[in-house]
Amino acid sequence: MSMPDWTTTALLLCDLQNDFIHPAGAYGRAGLGNADIAAVVPRLAPLVGAVRDVGGWVVSTHFTLVPGRGGAPFISPHLRKLRPFLATGDFLPGGWGHAMVDELGRADMAVEKVNFSAFYMSRLEWVLARAGIRRLLVAGIVTNGGVASTVRDAHVREFEITVLEDGCAAFDRKVHDTAIAALRPVATISTIDETMAGFAGRG
Repeated sequence: MSMPDWTTTALLLCDLQNDFIHPAGAYGRAGLGNADIAAVVPRLAPLVGAVRDVGGWVVSTHFTLVPGRGGAPFISPHLRKLRPFLATGDFLPGGWGHAMVDELGRADMAVEKVNFSAFYMSRLEWVLARAGIRRLLVAGIVTNGGVASTVRDAHVREFEITVLEDGCAAFDRKVHDTAIAALRPVATISTIDETMAGFAGRG
């Protein structure tokens, strides 16, 4: 059985940003911290280095609130109703809250996104093509939102996709489990440990 070509593989880290995860970020200040989401970061940290060691890429997606006149962000009515605490400066391009959490270091490529799917009106497909990436290991938050939407859009673009079940999380464990089950027709479901074991057999 041939081994995957890790040089055409990317670990796609969805929205693991300070404003979502850090206690001082937008969601943390609003009291929306979540133990499952926080636990994803230390589990993924060793994988980030391992992906680079085998020649793979690390690509991060960053949910973005684009500032308009005076700096006030454009927020969709749906999101404003769901998250009324979002304010000027949250998820601001180039800002601390917009950045990936420090524990995961810097990605090889970072892509801004404005909706659930990281492919929607972004340069993600373009940069993946330029890097020769055809295989995605997908992790991040939230499983039923940005992760699921991005995975389905990757599927219709004919990427080979593995979703890292323990590298994803949602605000509710049952919602996470349901989302993972729903992705089985379009992606391989695996774990971080299984992926690391695959690296060990690369020869």
